[in-house]
Amino acid sequence: MGVVPMVTLSNGQLMPVIGMGTMSMVGPEATKPAVVEAVRAGYRHFDTAYSYRSEKALGEGIQEALELGLIESRDEVFITTKLACGFADPSLVLDGIKASLRNLGMEYVDMYLIHIPLKLNPQVRKVPVAKEDISQIDLKGVWDKMEFCQNLGLTKAIGVSNFSPKRLQQLLSFAKIPPLLNQVEMSPLWHQDKLREFCKANDIHVTAYSPLGAVGTHWGHNKVVDSDVITQIANAKGKTSAQIALRWVYEQGVSIVAKSFDKERMRKNIDIFDWSLSEDESAKIGQLPQYKAVVFANVYGQHDVVLDLDAEL
Repeated sequence: MGVVPMVTLSNGQLMPVIGMGTMSMVGPEATKPAVVEAVRAGYRHFDTAYSYRSEKALGEGIQEALELGLIESRDEVFITTKLACGFADPSLVLDGIKASLRNLGMEYVDMYLIHIPLKLNPQVRKVPVAKEDISQIDLKGVWDKMEFCQNLGLTKAIGVSNFSPKRLQQLLSFAKIPPLLNQVEMSPLWHQDKLREFCKANDIHVTAYSPLGAVGTHWGHNKVVDSDVITQIANAKGKTSAQIALRWVYEQGVSIVAKSFDKERMRKNIDIFDWSLSEDESAKIGQLPQYKAVVFANVYGQHDVVLDLDAEL
């Protein structure tokens, strides 16, 4: 079983530095057993979102792991979920977290994030989203309710996802409880240098999603795992290209959410902590051309009425 290090967040909360992502096209019938296998492999951090439709399967997988004795209590796992854009209204935030908790079958989550700084019509059921269904988020009002959720004990901590330095600065100007974490796309081909510098200066931890370029999805690419530079380093070290990429991201001082439902790859993805990259290897990876995987225009269209997330991030 892999041993995953912990990172201490600015509130003193401990979080495993690598989590299992549960955004998947395969459905709950595959998610639940994958979660059980992940617990068996050593994962203790699980990332979901209301919009992923994986919360229920994740909760059932954690419950099965408890029944099997793989873990002794809910407190042994760190659960992150996210406020859907359809709930991104001050009047709906509490409903949003309660809906997620019902799905998970849990009394609290460890981290609750604003998924994207946008507001959608709650009736939206397909993408790309029509222009009239998207509007600006009332960030101050929504964050006030996020703080309320933490004060109620429904989440141990709050944070954001897909926030640029500009958006974070806006949030910090009025937040009574500052965001602990910003989850954003980051990989060897998308470094987020400016954003990470801002977050470090403001005690906001960065978690990287799509560290392998969202390979296997219709919006992602295989440019990370198929990189000649990464492959050469992997061959020389007896590792997989995914392990090299994940280790590089980890060495930038961030935590990681990585998704694989394959047992072998799942285990290899957390077997990255008892070795390191040389300065030369790290530098070669750091010089790779930059390429973004998650293009928000694919989902939200090219609508000027909304924040240009792709340009900001």
